[in-house]
Amino acid sequence: MTTNKTLISLSTLTRKETRRFLRIWTQTLVPPVITQSLYFVVFGGFVGRQVAAINGVSYMAFLVPGLVMMAIITSAFTNTVSSFFFTKWQRNIDEILVSPTPNWVIVAGFGMGGILRGILVGLIVFLISIFFTHPQIAHLGLVLIFMVLTAITFSFGGLLNGIFAKKIDDVGIFPTFVLTPLTYLGGVFYPISALPGVWQVVSKFNPIVYMIDGFRYGFYGFSSVPVLVSLGILIAFSLALGILCVVLLNKGKGIRT
Repeated sequence: MTTNKTLISLSTLTRKETRRFLRIWTQTLVPPVITQSLYFVVFGGFVGRQVAAINGVSYMAFLVPGLVMMAIITSAFTNTVSSFFFTKWQRNIDEILVSPTPNWVIVAGFGMGGILRGILVGLIVFLISIFFTHPQIAHLGLVLIFMVLTAITFSFGGLLNGIFAKKIDDVGIFPTFVLTPLTYLGGVFYPISALPGVWQVVSKFNPIVYMIDGFRYGFYGFSSVPVLVSLGILIAFSLALGILCVVLLNKGKGIRT
């Protein structure tokens, strides 16, 4: 394909995926915002009053980066896995495969839907947080970088789940039994530095720790892990998952019978 035709394919897939989640915004944008708002009320409002400030930041404000990142992770992953799986299930994927569209464009096109949804939900949750506290942003560039890279990582992660999923139950297994526990144990509600030594070591095997910790550094300028380490790990995961998705599509994994 020529460069112009490749860009047309990419923009078409991106537009389709974006319209898909915007068309059903009451299901894709509203629920995560309500959920995160409840976290602000329960943990930040009721529980947070009993928790001392962390590095000079109130507990309510401390929660903001973690809850925003949780919304990005969940929305980006869920969007891509559901979209790709149902495209396979309805056999619409065949129409894309018989076209000259390169597999990397398919990965990027489906990924863009999850990326945009994740970022949009994250921004909405951040705006909602302003009604509860007054979060500060010390390093706007890092905040944006971690937001985008995390959305990319979990959008590709959702696509990977969608590639391997053979039935509708497979779509929910990974988010329920792997993604959700890792997110809750990733430092959303507490600083990793506050854990006992052995649990700090265990937590460092959780990749989500680095995403949330680096993101929080962008807000308040403190972290439990060096921010460059967090950034490097996040870049490595995003590249690895994207490349793996392309390799699997090249092999026809999960889409050829």
